Amino acid sequence: MEHAGTIKNGVLAFLAGVGSLIANQLGGVDETLKLLLGCITVDYITGWIVAAVFQRSDKSAGGGLDSKAGFKGLCRKCAILLFVWLATLLDEAVGASYTRTAVCLFFAANEGLSILENLGIMGIPYPEFIKNALEALKKKGEQGTGGDIS
Repeated sequence: MEHAGTIKNGVLAFLAGVGSLIANQLGGVDETLKLLLGCITVDYITGWIVAAVFQRSDKSAGGGLDSKAGFKGLCRKCAILLFVWLATLLDEAVGASYTRTAVCLFFAANEGLSILENLGIMGIPYPEFIKNALEALKKKGEQGTGGDIS
């Protein structure tokens, strides 16, 4: 049994290392990355609920769960994180710090709007100002957050 504990600790240490490496490549864990990761997670979960419980997903023919649609959704989420990585590299290359932030805000707002759509399908009301704030955040991400590249 002691051997199993050693294996478990080794696996946990490996996963912690991989997580740290990924966080570093995404520019570190700051408020914008936490917001984006939270929105990605909540959007995936609410999308799953819409399909599994309410059978009203527009991602599958019958509106229910579809493993292919779920996999595509995960691939999209991974592509967002790859884009954040690219924005981080771009910031490092030109000595800027706003490209990654703008990308995180844009995608967080996009995911947030998708969450609101899912809540609407579930019949959960939300204040209109939340939608307005997310649309404003998306626009801010589209325009960049300002700053000088030079």
